Amino acid sequence: MRYDPDAQSGVDMNLGAILKAIHEGESDSVEFKRDADLKKIGKAISAFANSDGGILILGVSDDGKVVGIQDNSESLTERITSFLQNGLSAPVQARLGREVLPEGRIHWIEVPRQRGFEPLRYAGNVYVRRARSSVEPGPSELAELYNMFGYIVTEERTVAGVGLDELDLPSFQRYLKRLGLDLEAEPQIAIENDLISRGVLAELGESACATIYGLLAFGKSPQAYSQTQNFFVQCVSYAGKDRAAEVIEVLDAKGQLDEQVRKTLGWLTAQPRREVYRGIERIDIPLLPPKAAREVVVNAVAHRDYAIIGSKILVERFSDRVEFTSPGRLTNGLTPDSVRRGGNPRARNQSITNFLLASGLMEQRGRGWPIIEAALREQGLAAPILEEDREARWVRVTMSTVV
Repeated sequence: MRYDPDAQSGVDMNLGAILKAIHEGESDSVEFKRDADLKKIGKAISAFANSDGGILILGVSDDGKVVGIQDNSESLTERITSFLQNGLSAPVQARLGREVLPEGRIHWIEVPRQRGFEPLRYAGNVYVRRARSSVEPGPSELAELYNMFGYIVTEERTVAGVGLDELDLPSFQRYLKRLGLDLEAEPQIAIENDLISRGVLAELGESACATIYGLLAFGKSPQAYSQTQNFFVQCVSYAGKDRAAEVIEVLDAKGQLDEQVRKTLGWLTAQPRREVYRGIERIDIPLLPPKAAREVVVNAVAHRDYAIIGSKILVERFSDRVEFTSPGRLTNGLTPDSVRRGGNPRARNQSITNFLLASGLMEQRGRGWPIIEAALREQGLAAPILEEDREARWVRVTMSTVV
């Protein structure tokens, strides 16, 4: 049978949550196992720990039917505890529970989201949750996962064959001056060593190659290479309310990071303005408040997932709104709700973020969403909408342009 959680009484909160999970079925945070074969639960534990946590319930079939566990409860609890300690690449801090139901005994393992030095592995493999399954991540998803653990940072990856000659050294020197550094001070550091120390170049074999960050911040032609050809902002204007409408205008805002931001903001500023009447006076105002537009564009460039090489940032103007879509999920552990509440930001791309801060394009961290909301409210526009699609791996901010 399936359990109706609303029909339960006299049960503790933990059991109530478990019965509710059985009633609702498997999901990205709930998985059922008929028996207690520990070899079958390692993938799910690894996936839950590497994703957002979850509950593994033993003694329940895939269709939500309680079939019960026949193993001795004390012995099984000891075996599970030992498996959590020694059966994966690192010990797992999980909560165990068990209960005797009319159809049989169930056990459950509550696995929290974990962040160690690297993703949790089972039998040498990394797993993540995707809908109701525990799967091995694809190359870009695995890179982002390692990014979250701080093990591999995408912006620090090198672009093979791209060296010092492909960098715009005057722009690098202007950046150093913005940091307040005296470029004439002695002793002088060899330019290549300076670039390596600041993460613009990195040693690859016997040569020094540009990093993703270095190429995007200081490259002469940042999008000229296969690894970086989609690292720009595409701006599209439509005649109607969806993508089926006629395309009016397209701009590819390419170049260095600060150029991408300025070109995108320039395109938005050039869009048809809104007419507002104050008394009998007609006033033309920008499509979006400049502060709000700047915040969302800068944050998209700073925090997009540069491990996803096949997607670009999209800025799409429809007849009633503007949508800003950035590849990747929200940065390490943030959710749309925590962003809206002013949650503490965590930079996915630390060097890129620091570059945009030094360029004067990014505000003090953590103030972005309040600035966007206040700017829109001041012009009588609706509150922005923040969405995240964890499966398709994008984040979108929608701003209405209709009062």
